[in-house]
Amino acid sequence: MRIVAGKHRGRRLAEFRGSLIRPTPDRVKESLFQILEPRMRGARVLDLFAGTGALGLEALSRGAERVVFNDASAESVALVKKNLAALGERAEVLGLDCAACLARVQGPFDLVFCDPPYRDDRCAEILSALMRRGLLAAGGLVLYESEREEIAPMGWEICDIRRYGRTKIFFFTGSEA
Repeated sequence: MRIVAGKHRGRRLAEFRGSLIRPTPDRVKESLFQILEPRMRGARVLDLFAGTGALGLEALSRGAERVVFNDASAESVALVKKNLAALGERAEVLGLDCAACLARVQGPFDLVFCDPPYRDDRCAEILSALMRRGLLAAGGLVLYESEREEIAPMGWEICDIRRYGRTKIFFFTGSEA
């Protein structure tokens, strides 16, 4: 796993050992960030299920102004901190469950990455919390990774869907935005 582009292009990231974690593959990350490139410079980003921090670190490498990393796993938090240190980057790193993070974090964010465990069905809950707290900036995007078909809850619309094998990434935007 590596940083695909930007000031840290080609730098390798520390990864989890074992097969229980499914980090976003480099080819998917590269495709995703090609779509997001016009939004990166100065972006405020929330990486809600950070894992290794690969998505948020890619955003920092490509010019994001602020990234907040969150993961409920202590192992993930340690790995994100290790990867930040290796790249010489600073960011806020939280070790909270998703609901606690959304209750505590201060926005607004231009991009929110949501890559929860596939067994979790929390899309509507997460989008509701983001809207209720006003955490998404006007024109902001929530990128939600899932294997299942997601439906836009009231107040949201799906503006794009990208498929990478079994994985789907849904681009949500507030319908009031």
